Amino acid sequence: MLSAFHGLCMALADSVPGVSGGTIAFILGFYDDLLRALQGLFNGKGPVRRQSLRALLRFGIGWGVGMAACILALAELFELHVYFMCSLFLGLSAAAFPLVARAERGALRNTARYAPLALLGAALVVGLTLLREDAAVSLRVDFSELRVWPLLYLFVSGAIAVSAMILPGISGSTLLLIAGVYLPAMHALRQLLRLDFSGLPGILALGLGAAAGAALAARAIRAALRRFRSQMVWLILGLMAGSLYAIVMGPAGLQTPQTPVSLQTFSLPGFLLGAAVLLLLELLRAHRPNAEKSSR
Repeated sequence: MLSAFHGLCMALADSVPGVSGGTIAFILGFYDDLLRALQGLFNGKGPVRRQSLRALLRFGIGWGVGMAACILALAELFELHVYFMCSLFLGLSAAAFPLVARAERGALRNTARYAPLALLGAALVVGLTLLREDAAVSLRVDFSELRVWPLLYLFVSGAIAVSAMILPGISGSTLLLIAGVYLPAMHALRQLLRLDFSGLPGILALGLGAAAGAALAARAIRAALRRFRSQMVWLILGLMAGSLYAIVMGPAGLQTPQTPVSLQTFSLPGFLLGAAVLLLLELLRAHRPNAEKSSR
């Protein structure tokens, strides 16, 4: 049940340009488990692969429900209440910093020499966000195309976007928007859910690329976290810091572009709700090991 909820939360983030599903995974504490399951599915053998498949199926149910809800209903909610939703994500992200720093205090202790990696991570996310608007306007693709090059372009776009999506701070939806794929993909998925299969070739190409990207990225990132934990945590903190700017600019990436979040449009109730949700989830997560021990 918890895995399905994690999938639901990650889908809500993945569907919005500027918001990183990887950040949500890191904030809610299932990031390492997700990487382990992805690597086990693609590179494991026997029992490891079966266990990973079961974990990802539970996660995938929540992710699929969340993404379908976003495509059919929540897209309109984001259009109507975009500043409340962005403020909520800002609350989630801002409250995450002390929690992540506490959870990774061993990796951060006496490693201030790696702090420039945080600046690099923040600069990367801010740079991608600045690229988003101009590139998204000039590039568009047709999901009903059956020719090789358009399908190959969608495959590569899916692989790159999911590889980025797994990293906290980087929004895969933003990369798809830059590539001119995000809006056509949302339209094709919306049509598919209404049993219009005209965009199915492009959806399959994008999905296969996403699977390939997930397999490669999960292995590489997990290996980096094992061998260079301190450096990666500093980088991830920078990516998370940069995602605050990306969320502020998020309204500009909607199908009907809005002005970025400002002091006038910022929603304090939304921000506080996001922070409260994260703190509640952290309390529940901290309580789970104690509950499991007492039940044995």
